[in-house]
Amino acid sequence: MNYSKLVDEFLQQMHLFRRFKPQQKINESMHGEAFALHHIAKSGDKIIPSEISEAMGISGARIAATLNSLENKGYITRQIDPSDRRRILVTLTDKGREQENEYRRQLTETIEKMLRQLGEEDAKEYIRITRKMAELANCDGGSG
Repeated sequence: MNYSKLVDEFLQQMHLFRRFKPQQKINESMHGEAFALHHIAKSGDKIIPSEISEAMGISGARIAATLNSLENKGYITRQIDPSDRRRILVTLTDKGREQENEYRRQLTETIEKMLRQLGEEDAKEYIRITRKMAELANCDGGSG
């Protein structure tokens, strides 16, 4: 099999897919404020900034900017950890929880629409292949 030709086709399709509006919405949800809100909510509402930056794969400076923006919007609060005054705890506000729920609802709606357009069989196959690609990437860094 000539995998070089498949690579060319794959890259061409990924380029087209990246410009697809629903895919842009999905990409936005995987980083930035939406991802930070989701990760804070998933953590049980009290989390330190370094755990968020690690989950997002971004620098401490970048997460500080994201948290500043979220705090200015009233979505989070930051407080000194009473058990370790060197640590800051990030907590969702009610407004932040509502926003996270709205981001999640929009994302679910977008993905569900895409999967319905594929049809049941292709949607399941797409998820199966995506899962396998993620497993391969996590096993050996995607090499081989």
